[in-house]
Amino acid sequence: MIDLYTWRTPNGRKASIMLEEVGLPYRVHAIDLGAADQTTPDYLALNPNGKIPTIVDQDGPDGKPLTVFESGAILIYLAEKTGRFLPTDARGRSLALQWLMFQMGGVGPMLGQLFHFRNGAPEQIPYALNRYGHEALRLFGILDHRLGEADFLAGPYSIADIATWPWISRHEAMGIPLEDFPNLRRWLDAIGERPAVKAGAAIP
Repeated sequence: MIDLYTWRTPNGRKASIMLEEVGLPYRVHAIDLGAADQTTPDYLALNPNGKIPTIVDQDGPDGKPLTVFESGAILIYLAEKTGRFLPTDARGRSLALQWLMFQMGGVGPMLGQLFHFRNGAPEQIPYALNRYGHEALRLFGILDHRLGEADFLAGPYSIADIATWPWISRHEAMGIPLEDFPNLRRWLDAIGERPAVKAGAAIP
């Protein structure tokens, strides 16, 4: 059994979608970010960064519970545990990890800032909106180009797609229509129809 500590954010949905995709049994612990649940001593003992998601695999690799924090690390761990959604050949694995890191280092941080300055900041700051808006468009362009070459980011459906989809699914809240990104639109819709994605996106 896996304990999932999560909330309704793109990073949280990465873990719940992956758990649904691989079919591992799990139970959900809602960490209400608005109520600062992530700052409690009990939660910080699991995740010193005070972020979500975190998992505790009660059946760890040595038969003992294993705690994993950081969404990308969780995806890699679950992929290796189940042998799914991360290629085992060197080239395929490298490509999937490259696109996963692209999400972790670019898509998530930049779109997160754009979402905040559009929807959460106490005032509209044109410089911030322009900076993050232009960077988001650049990233969308890179993804669209890649998805014109392959059905999914690493070729076959992988943890790179699972990591990226929850962020792109919020494009409307970021003020970015997809008319100029037809390959990205096709990819977004195709992944959104997967039963595991629908189920995982509804957690908690």
